[in-house]
Amino acid sequence: MIVAATILTLTMGVRQSLGLFVAPIHASTGIGIVGISFALAIGQLMWGVAQPLFGLVADRRGSVGVVRLGGLMLAAGLVLTPLLPSAFGLTLGLGVLAAAGAGAGSFSILIGATARQLAPERRAFAAGFINAGGSFGQFLFAPLAQAIISVAGWAASLYALAAASLLSLPLARRLRGAPADDAVAAAQHGPGLRAELRHAFGERSYWFLHAGFFTCGLHIAFLTTHLPGEVQLCGLPASVSSISLGLIGLFNIAGSLFAGSLAQRWPMRWVLAGVYASRALMIALYLVAPRTPLTFYVFAAGLGFSWLATVPPTAGLVGQLFGTRYLGTLFGLTVLSHQIGGFFGAWLGGLTLARFGDYGWMWYADIAFALAAALITLPVREAPPRLQPA
Repeated sequence: MIVAATILTLTMGVRQSLGLFVAPIHASTGIGIVGISFALAIGQLMWGVAQPLFGLVADRRGSVGVVRLGGLMLAAGLVLTPLLPSAFGLTLGLGVLAAAGAGAGSFSILIGATARQLAPERRAFAAGFINAGGSFGQFLFAPLAQAIISVAGWAASLYALAAASLLSLPLARRLRGAPADDAVAAAQHGPGLRAELRHAFGERSYWFLHAGFFTCGLHIAFLTTHLPGEVQLCGLPASVSSISLGLIGLFNIAGSLFAGSLAQRWPMRWVLAGVYASRALMIALYLVAPRTPLTFYVFAAGLGFSWLATVPPTAGLVGQLFGTRYLGTLFGLTVLSHQIGGFFGAWLGGLTLARFGDYGWMWYADIAFALAAALITLPVREAPPRLQPA
């Protein structure tokens, strides 16, 4: 659990800091905001596409090689971006290579590798613990990236993040371990992946989880990409952006652990619906508050508490419904839906700003989607892990 959380600290910390580079890249290269937003939107999509694909490989061949390959790809994408200062280079570096590499060392692979070595009642807490590592990464890397941008420029900051991402390579070997008994039994006697996918896609609750995670991705991608732009529109310094992103990560540590703990005692669909509804309330309160640094800090802290608190109950529900044998693949597919939402969150944010001069309509859409996600989560069926033949 500790190793998986540390790896996610690196991959998510780097990835969730990229919104800080939008304004500096625009100012130094002349690439338009819409073009940069589109490249980062492609990155949201690629991060999601990578997870079920790499999850499938990890389910069959183990997680060590997958995480190591991801670390190399993440570093390569970050290094390549300043060397190709164009819309194409930005899309290739950050949108494809770095995003896919971060996906190979992200939730579905790490949670899948850990869950198979834990008792069923501990898996939701483990997901929250690992998720907290990603939150700590955002808290750690966002101020660091902003400080390097201010002192040495955006290219040097990307090089520093690339160096940090390589630390995941030696950590990956510690993910080796014997899988839990139910995973071994499933591998020997259980249904194959194709049959498991047919079962999952025929389950209404699985589609409800996809729909909720789509909304989660839309929220997170919009905010990580465009919160610095919102701060700039309000005439506040760039330090407010980096502090706000850091606070999101810091408070999500507590939120992830709290959600993982609640999911062990309460119906996980209730926890999930409560998280989505709380986001609608927090965004509504932000829209009527004065635009001051304190408002952004309070908003970031409140939103951070729910930021990725959706992961423990979602991963827990997928594990309950379908077991852990193909958890990397099945949860990876829900993450793909998350990142399809992320694509629209990042891209439409840029289009909204270009069309209307602010992000007002995106905030209203966020509220509507959050309320819809809360409602669609309530009928999700909860079931114990399926018994596998001995």
